[in-house]
Amino acid sequence: MTPSEHGSEERARSAAKAAPEGRARVEHVMTSSEQGLTGRRIVQVLATSTGGVGTHVRAILPGLTAAGATVTVCGPPATDELFGFRAAGFGFKPVRIASGLRPVADARALLSLRGALRGADLVHAHGLRAGLLSVLVRSAVPVVVTVHNALLEPAGVKGGISKALERLVVRGADVVLAASLDLAEHARFLGGRDVRSTPVSAPALPEATRSRAEVRADLGMTETAPLLLAVGRLHPQKGYHTLLSAARHWRGRTDGLLVVIAGDGPLSADLAEWIAREHLPVRLLGRRSDVANLLAASDLVVLTSLWEARALVAQEALRAGRPLVATAVGGIPELAGHGAGILIPADDPAALDAAVTGLLEDPARVAALVEAGLTAAAGWPTLEDTVGQLSALYIELLGSS
Repeated sequence: MTPSEHGSEERARSAAKAAPEGRARVEHVMTSSEQGLTGRRIVQVLATSTGGVGTHVRAILPGLTAAGATVTVCGPPATDELFGFRAAGFGFKPVRIASGLRPVADARALLSLRGALRGADLVHAHGLRAGLLSVLVRSAVPVVVTVHNALLEPAGVKGGISKALERLVVRGADVVLAASLDLAEHARFLGGRDVRSTPVSAPALPEATRSRAEVRADLGMTETAPLLLAVGRLHPQKGYHTLLSAARHWRGRTDGLLVVIAGDGPLSADLAEWIAREHLPVRLLGRRSDVANLLAASDLVVLTSLWEARALVAQEALRAGRPLVATAVGGIPELAGHGAGILIPADDPAALDAAVTGLLEDPARVAALVEAGLTAAAGWPTLEDTVGQLSALYIELLGSS
């Protein structure tokens, strides 16, 4: 999983609605095991998150609670405000875990987390930053770390430190859960004692609340103009330079093609300036909580990331019956390979242009992609499966601790 896919609030609400489905799966796990989670205190730890990681944690909480566990979340207050852990009735303890190396802040976070973990039976950290602090303050309880993203630190001293800390986390965890096969392979290479691949399922989006025509009218578009949708944080990892470079080829089109990007982030000003300077047919929408509406109004979803695990937007696009053009990086081929999407190299605007224009001129190819995408999505693990797998893992570790 990537840092911060947007539409997070909508996804969090959807996850809460999925709780009854997760309950059935968890009850099956409990009745087939000698020991359930009743009376066990499970602590979920995460760093600053605006997207995928927070969405995942919020989604699994109802099912774990239904399994009998007492679940507490530890993380930055801003993450709680975005995903509403306390508002939904779950325990939350503020621990200001930053998203990057911050020695002074990290020392304070260690002290806070040590106090928050007193009495815990099991700790499940999400991401390398949360995993590092959880491994450092661990006592006798099992520590599970889910690796959601690849380490994309720069070269030099900072990169070397990050790699050393990554190795410490992977070797220090009792179990490492990897969100994609390449992450699992990397964790084993680093010396992880018990590494398991565990695909992270995206919570189902709610039904669209506005019609295709209404959304397009707000965007100033006609019914027939091609609408391309990208969703994700405005961050270098997302490869928006590829999308904007390809958009240069679409300026001369007469069909009213428009690219919309839902999300915010550190590149917002730079991308806006680039779009304006080159008069690109691209619009930045900012953070949106209506991803379902945007999907329903779109003709094509594009994902230009330099790396992803199982991007939520890729899952949502294929489930919604939208053709997907995505970079063949990380875990994306696991989702969109075998004809479910068009995969292109990363950082290749010409390949993106060719894929997009080819689809817009070939309705039969679009129909085939949609059918293949829906078929692929039907076989993915559900949120119910994810909660069941986690419950079984917790029971396994608690039974031997």
